[in-house]
Amino acid sequence: MDELIASGTKIVGVGRNYHDATSREQPESLPKEPVLFLKPTSSYLANGGTIEVPSSMEHLWYEAELAVVIGKKARDVPESAALEYVAGYALGLDMTAKELQAIIKASGLPWMGAKAGDTFAPISKMVPKSAVPDPHDLELWLEVDGELRQKGSTKDMIFTIPFLISHISSFMTLMEGDVILTGTPEGIGPVKPGQKITAGITGLVDVNFDVAKRSVPVHN
Repeated sequence: MDELIASGTKIVGVGRNYHDATSREQPESLPKEPVLFLKPTSSYLANGGTIEVPSSMEHLWYEAELAVVIGKKARDVPESAALEYVAGYALGLDMTAKELQAIIKASGLPWMGAKAGDTFAPISKMVPKSAVPDPHDLELWLEVDGELRQKGSTKDMIFTIPFLISHISSFMTLMEGDVILTGTPEGIGPVKPGQKITAGITGLVDVNFDVAKRSVPVHN
């Protein structure tokens, strides 16, 4: 994993940030502001690692996302200057315990328990900002066991990267190395132990991860 990403203090996730068939037909269904949640940096998993499904669960759900890596301290950043605070981009996966999340959401509680597990934030190496002419024109894709499950474009983001940086930094200081997971296109679904995920940003970077049941050590 890149030293810059490893040095960050937090991962900020963005929910519901891509247009889908419903939002195109019913614009009033769009969120009025970004839906945000946090993942701890202990959730990171470098390329080639193994995503662990907790022993109490049968599967996790994958979400391929463009990750924005912050390059310097950002507080109250205007939208017009927001990209100056970006060091680069990466392909991130937001792994989610969906069944647990449904229970938590029904109770009106925070999503953390479904989002914050070890290995729940697999991430690629960072691609420098200079190598990405337009972060809003990138193709994201994900395969499970060689079968294409997700393919979408960052053109379909509801809230742009400058808006997200400005909005988040208006109440939460973003530190050097922090990562924003900017949401996922259509096609999310479950993955089980024994399967393999490959994913990438077309022409820039790709990753691969095995999926296995989390082993629980026996303590005497």
